[in-house]
Order: sequence, then structure tokens, then C-alpha cells
Amino acid sequence: MSSCVKPLKEHETEPLVLLHGFDSSCLEWRYSYPLLEDAGINAWAVDILGWGFSDLEMLPSCNVAAKREHLFQFWSSYIGRPMVLVGPSLGAAVAIDFLTNHPEAVSELIMIDASVYAEGTGNLAKLPRILAYAGIFYITISFTRTVRVSLLKSIPLRVYVNSLTFNKVSFQTSLDYMNVGRLHCLQPWWEDATVDFMLSGGYDVKNYIQEIKQKTLILWGQDDQIVSNELALRLHHEVPNSTLVQIPGCGHLPHVEKPEVAVEHIIKFLREECKSAIWPCSLIKLQLIEACIWFFPLSQFILCFNVSR
Repeated sequence: MSSCVKPLKEHETEPLVLLHGFDSSCLEWRYSYPLLEDAGINAWAVDILGWGFSDLEMLPSCNVAAKREHLFQFWSSYIGRPMVLVGPSLGAAVAIDFLTNHPEAVSELIMIDASVYAEGTGNLAKLPRILAYAGIFYITISFTRTVRVSLLKSIPLRVYVNSLTFNKVSFQTSLDYMNVGRLHCLQPWWEDATVDFMLSGGYDVKNYIQEIKQKTLILWGQDDQIVSNELALRLHHEVPNSTLVQIPGCGHLPHVEKPEVAVEHIIKFLREECKSAIWPCSLIKLQLIEACIWFFPLSQFILCFNVSR
């Protein structure tokens, strides 16, 4: 049912599962993913149910619970061990909702310009379904026909959103972002899946933020015009075991706009986790060695050891 990008060659490193933002797809990682693979990272980029290029010919529910179950089934089928979960924008809310319900599946968390303080889809959830469809369409009437054009996938709106999302990119680059960013909207089920999510109430995870136990990296574009930079500081304060890294001269999606910088910080975070996992074993060995030296005269004790770090 879902689409994903899987590693060309699976490594022994901890799995890194990459989500995407609202009404987007795994193509959001097209610049960063090759860099992660080149670094030997065991990375998966997955489409969240109802977005991306999933095969939804038999349209299922696309509410929060369905998205969570879909991600869990993906994890159970292909990952099967604790993973580092990466959520950009609304994908951070998807990640928090998932790890709250399945903490055994997530070892560490990375949030990028996280949209986690909104109260779901708000009043949109109360709309009659016909009005919800009207929210994603506008209708023009001529003498001979009625033309229904999707507002959310319209080129002018996407170009405008890109002007807010990215920091001082060229028009050609913005055009590329727009063309790729709206590809999934051409899927025949896209309108129904979008309306179903809107009416479901969306994600409201703010009450779960302080309960996050996993070590967390918070990446944030310093010039984000979509989600206030002040919320980065609030999130860092509320997530108990978190590190905040702000990227200068960058907008809402660092992994798209500045992939080299974003990947550098992700890899650094992952390698620090590997060291912290190995270090306690080395420390135990050293403590045992010190105990041996304490109880046996050094002149009668030859000690050969190899501490791997």
C-alpha cells in the first residue's frame, strides 16, 4: 500500500527512518538521502499514509490512528528493531504520536522545524464534507462547462508557499521544488485522502512533548517563516533530553535547502549515539581492571587487555 525508498545496501548501523511533512512525499529527501547513503547510514524514506505515492485504490481511512498503524506495520515488516525516527515539519507530530504509542520501536528522535504545537486541523474538522472538498477546490463556470481546479495543488499557491518555506532561493530552484512537491497531488485518490485527514481532526501532540524519553536532536532553520523560531526554544526546553541546532540562513526545510549541513548534524548525532552505546561496556572493563590491580600485587600480576571503544 505504501511507497518508500530503501537502502541499496543495508548496513549494520541503526536504522534511520525518514518521514516527511504535511501533504508531501518521500521525495522531500531527494537531496539528503544520497548523502546519508554515502555515509553508510541505513536510511529508509517512507510515505505517510494518505500522502506521497502510496497505492490507495481501495481508499482506507487516512486519520491519525490509520497513519500510526500504517507506520507500525511498515516498521514491523521491514525494520523490526529500534530505529531513529526523523520528522520534519508536521512529520515531527507524526513521529511523536508514533513513539508515544510504540516506544519500543524508537531509540532516538530527530525533529526538523517541528510543527507540533497546533491543535490539529482546528475548525476544519467540523466542516461538512462537501465544504471540506470546497476547501481544496475552486470552481470556475463558463458558458459551456464547469472546470474544477484543485487549489492546494495549483502552481500559484505552491510558488507562494515556497517563497515562505525557503530562504532566498533562485526562481529556477523554487520552480524545481514546486514541480516535485506537487507530483503526489496528481494521484487520483489525493483529494479524498486529504479531505479525510482534514475532517479527522489531525495531530494534536503538544501534551505528549514533555513525556518524550528518547534522546532527541532538534534541527531548525534560523529564518523559518512557517514555524516561529521561538518555538524551537520552547521545544528544546520541554523535551527533557534534547539538543537544539539552529542553521543560519535557512528556512523551514533544511534537509531540502541545505542538505549538506542538515546531514552533517544528523550523522554527528547518530555517531555520538553509537559512542555512548559502546562506552558503558568499556567503562565496566576498566573498572574490573582497576579492581584486579587493587587486590593483586602488581609485581605478581601481568595484565593484558584490550579495551575497544
